[in-house]
Amino acid sequence: MVEPLVVPRAQHTLSRRDIDPDALKVLYRLHNAEHVAYLVGGSVRDLLLGRRPKDFDIGTSAHPYQVKKLFRNCWIIGRRFRLAHIRFGSKVVEVATFRRQVPAGTEEEPPLPHDRPEEDAATLEAEPEAGDEVGAEVEEPAAGGDDRDQLMHRDNTFGTPEEDAFRRDFTINALFYDIATFSVIDYVGGLDDLRAGLIRSIGDPNDRFLEDPVRMLRAIVLAARLDFAIDPPVLEAIERHRPEITKSAPARLLEEYFKILRSGRSVRAFRAFGEARLLEHISPEVTTPLAPAVEASLTRLDAYRERFDTFPDALTTPILLGSLIVPLGMMAQERGRLDDEEDEAEEEAPPRRVAVRLGALPVARRDVERLAQILVLQRRLLDVGAPSRAQRSLVHRGVFPEALAWLDIHGEAPELVEHWQHIASLEASAPHGTHREEGGREHPRRRFPRRGPGPHRGEARGAEPHRGGPHRAEPHRGEPQRGGPHRGARPPGSPHHAGPGAPEQGPARRRRRRRRRRGGGGGNHGGGTPEA
Repeated sequence: MVEPLVVPRAQHTLSRRDIDPDALKVLYRLHNAEHVAYLVGGSVRDLLLGRRPKDFDIGTSAHPYQVKKLFRNCWIIGRRFRLAHIRFGSKVVEVATFRRQVPAGTEEEPPLPHDRPEEDAATLEAEPEAGDEVGAEVEEPAAGGDDRDQLMHRDNTFGTPEEDAFRRDFTINALFYDIATFSVIDYVGGLDDLRAGLIRSIGDPNDRFLEDPVRMLRAIVLAARLDFAIDPPVLEAIERHRPEITKSAPARLLEEYFKILRSGRSVRAFRAFGEARLLEHISPEVTTPLAPAVEASLTRLDAYRERFDTFPDALTTPILLGSLIVPLGMMAQERGRLDDEEDEAEEEAPPRRVAVRLGALPVARRDVERLAQILVLQRRLLDVGAPSRAQRSLVHRGVFPEALAWLDIHGEAPELVEHWQHIASLEASAPHGTHREEGGREHPRRRFPRRGPGPHRGEARGAEPHRGGPHRAEPHRGEPQRGGPHRGARPPGSPHHAGPGAPEQGPARRRRRRRRRRGGGGGNHGGGTPEA
């Protein structure tokens, strides 16, 4: 049992004002339900450093299905390690039960709700859990569920806050903030390492990297992002075990790449990857030292990211990917082919199969196709002498915002970016159904006259205009209408022909209703009395 360092509220800088309101709501509800509830991990680290966290994760003593009973907007995900995701619109607050460290490969599933003791099952049946609508993950029991030792599964999966702290990767990621006392709790010396600017492993780094080789990447990324130094034993373990990185799931490695590209410190991170000789095992195309074109592209990406306090929506996955692979020449062939067929490169164009690989990393084809469209649009964005109608239509393309962001990052032409932003703002403010010319003057869309037998469809040629408006007058009752039947009239005997005594249809009926509303009858002068 390790006695933690508890720092009271008066002695630290973390304030509830800096915590996401929805995360605070989750913390308070768990606390009011008599569960231990901590803000955990990188969010505590970033708040203590005065940075804005990307995510606010929560650790609790409540089991996943106990969390689900407290929140209608909760979904349980995962099979080996069940997590509660509480959704607030597009935002997700992740809630994890405190876990203990277990040897790799011996992890077992936590109990399912129908595997619990009878009293727990009866409670669940008496009070159905909310959140079982579409989107919740339905989990099936494992074989032999009745014979499983549920208490042992709980012991192997869940643990205490102390055990949860010691199972984490680095000391600065194992700090807790207690919503009950507003204090910071440190079991592993993370506060000292935070003040010293040091990335230190919890436990033997050789064992931790063999358990999860991705931790080698995370150590380097953390050091680059926070401008920290890496503990020498961690560097030695990376040098010893770097070939193990190939055993990691490629999808996880690619996600780490995207985190690096979003961080604003991608140049430093990829340089450090090269010095640690990790790139040769992950992406040999990215050479060490970095090629000048790659370093220049990543430098521009980092400079763009530094302009924003939070991650900008304009930095989509295709743009992040392109900042790395375009200077490597991987898109040159596809871009040339699409330049020759630019008209087919719009949003509605059929998808193109483009084979782009980054070592063993699985680059999504949809991201490559989107990137190709972004690159093709750059030539159109450079042509500011194009007709105004063509420029306005370009703004309405679905890929335009990303293409403009690419021009802003890599085009080195701020005057062009300002020009297109101005056109986009004019189009956004223009009323529906109008175009806006240069200089801000609006004009309505041109409407072509309807085709018909006369100036007004369905009316006799040469009829005298009505005094009260543009509509032509009806002939007197009993007088035949000149000009023949309406173009759309049905011949006698047609199944849709209205015979004698049938109600009037079409234009004649509408004209009769208009005369009734005006209070007039037939004739050219609008007089008379309404028909009975």
